[in-house]
This record gives sequence, structure tokens and C-alpha cells, in this order.
Amino acid sequence: MYSTFQFQELIDRALQEDIGTGDLSTRIFPEDLSSFAKLYAKEEGVVAGLSLVEQVFQSVDPRIKVHILLKDGEKVNVGDVVIELEGPLSSILQAERTALNFLQHLSGIATATNRAVDQVAGLSTRIVDTRKTLPGWRSLQKYAVRVGGGQNHRFGLYDAVMLKDNHLAAVGGLSEAVQRTRDQIGHMIKIEVECETIEQVKEAVACGVDVIMLDNMGIEEMRQAVLYINQRAIVEASGGIREQHLRQVAETGVDLISIGALTHSVKAMDFSLDLGEIKATTRANWEKGIT
Repeated sequence: MYSTFQFQELIDRALQEDIGTGDLSTRIFPEDLSSFAKLYAKEEGVVAGLSLVEQVFQSVDPRIKVHILLKDGEKVNVGDVVIELEGPLSSILQAERTALNFLQHLSGIATATNRAVDQVAGLSTRIVDTRKTLPGWRSLQKYAVRVGGGQNHRFGLYDAVMLKDNHLAAVGGLSEAVQRTRDQIGHMIKIEVECETIEQVKEAVACGVDVIMLDNMGIEEMRQAVLYINQRAIVEASGGIREQHLRQVAETGVDLISIGALTHSVKAMDFSLDLGEIKATTRANWEKGIT
């Protein structure tokens, strides 16, 4: 889980971007006009970011009562209500778009991750994300990946070493890059090396690296690499792997499949907010002061 308040600055920027100097469309309502509203799914998927949605509404107007009906990670069907609201109508409508933007994007990531995880069910391969995230959103997007059943790759340049083609080329090769890295880091930090050929895989194994990424390799080449590595390093497959090929890639024996598309180009999950009556049980709880 995450602390929602660490994202207050992001929420404030999003609201300022949307509301600016004031919502021109809600001036038609009396300031004291209250309403009920429900936020519901318009397609099947895995929900993520509900606490953040609550924070958005509360940031616009603390008088808005927010009742979260589900938990992050739960699967929803078309029409399932995930949040019920009561409060000033103009405030609910001012918060609506920003709240939906957060919910739809994070739920889209969780849903896409869950589909990927389902594709490799029964195998030991884990689905992981990458650093291809929206600026300022990385922690949230990686949280949504975990909600969907995936795992996180490194969070940034600071928590693990990944030597890629440019690193290797700049210092004259893989072995030299690994040795220079070991001279600069502590013994607790893992080293991952990106390999494009079986020859590079063999060199990486000889260097004793911790993780070997098989970058844009074909299925048969991946299988050969896994057999050669023989558990002497963690094996990650990466590079343009489509959802329909995940099972085939996992069956080569790789430990991880990293998918940048989970965060950089995921389809938002569709939710909507409608005004109207809410469940009687929820209203009764509000009247009793139970939130």
C-alpha cells in the first residue's frame, strides 16, 4: 500500500490544472445544493487507486462524504459501484474528472498486469514493470502493477545496476563494464547486464553477474540462453513481448518478463460518475456518523 498524502502535491497540481480560477460550468447550482453520486465500472477489470480518488474529492471539498465499497485489487464487472458520494453538487462535479483520471489510469495498469499474470499462471515466471513511467507517477504506476499481481523492477537508477548496450560500448565491452562497476559499488548491490546474443550471455555468466536480461531474443535463442545460464543468474526476458506470446516466452524457463507497456501505453479502464440515489444501507450509515 502507499501513503496517499505523499501524492498531495500531484493531486493539487492536477486540480489546479483542471479547475484553474474556478469552474464556470457549476455556477448554475446554488452553493448549498447537495447530491448523491456513484462511481461505477463500465467494463470488467481490476480496480486500483480508490484511496487516491477519495483524497481528490476531499481535497476539493472536505464536506464530501466518500464511501469506498471495494478494495484495490478486486475484480469488477460492468455496472459495479466502487465508490458512493454525498456532498455539495458543485464540488463533486469539480472533482469528478481528476478523480476519474487517477482511477482509470491506475486501474488500467492493474487490469493489464493481471491479464499478463494470468497468461503465465502455473509457471514460475514473474511479470515485472520497467522505468518507462509517466514523470511524477512512478510510485503510483508501480503500485498499480503490484495490485494487478505483478512485481516491480528497480525503481530508479539508484537502487540497482543495469548495464545496457550504451554502457558496454562506451567502455569497450561487457567484462570491462562489469569490472568497473564492481569497483564503484558496494557488495549489497546487484548487477544486471543486457545481452543481445548468446556470446554476450556466456560472457555475462563468466563475469558472475546477478541478472541477465535477454533483450529482443527469439524464443529458441531464449531457450538456449536459459539452458546455458542454468540458474547461475536470474534470467529476464524483455523487448517487445506481446501479450499473446507471454506463455511461450515463460515456457523457455525465464524467471522474469519485463513489460514497459504496462505503464507507458496502457489503455485506461472505463469508469463513470452518475448523480442519483445510493444504497439505503450506506445512507443509513452516514446518518449515524459511520464512514
